[in-house]
Amino acid sequence: MKINIIYATILGTSQMLAEDLEEELSASHEVSVTDIMHLAIDDLYDGSFHVFISSTTGRGEIPDSAADFVADLKDAEPDLSALNFAIFGLGDMGYAETFNMGSQHLADLLTGFGAAQIGTRGLHDASAGDEPEDIAIPWVTDILAKLPAQAEAS
Repeated sequence: MKINIIYATILGTSQMLAEDLEEELSASHEVSVTDIMHLAIDDLYDGSFHVFISSTTGRGEIPDSAADFVADLKDAEPDLSALNFAIFGLGDMGYAETFNMGSQHLADLLTGFGAAQIGTRGLHDASAGDEPEDIAIPWVTDILAKLPAQAEAS
């Protein structure tokens, strides 16, 4: 399976997690990693399963690195009904009111244009002491294991 891991980052944690997932998944899948700053809408139509990773900034926003992609989506209003994706959020429960809202905003944007979110949104809490990859690897492995059944149900 082709998997494109797309990260939106502030301090680099999302990028490091994307690279950890790439290392974990590349033995059994064709995996690429893309900074959301370099993602074009057309890239969403390449037949890959897309895994988005987003941190949260400010008052619960998507990182600035995603600004152009978000603006492009809003301008183009593309039909993303062929896009299946999973999304993982990085946040800190110390900011409870905005905890992991960046990833939720990104998921809402994608589903608003018809994309299908597969599985529940993965969540990491920096204040819990767990490493992001310790949460994200089992999360994505579980989602990928259920994908064939998901396709048959469609």
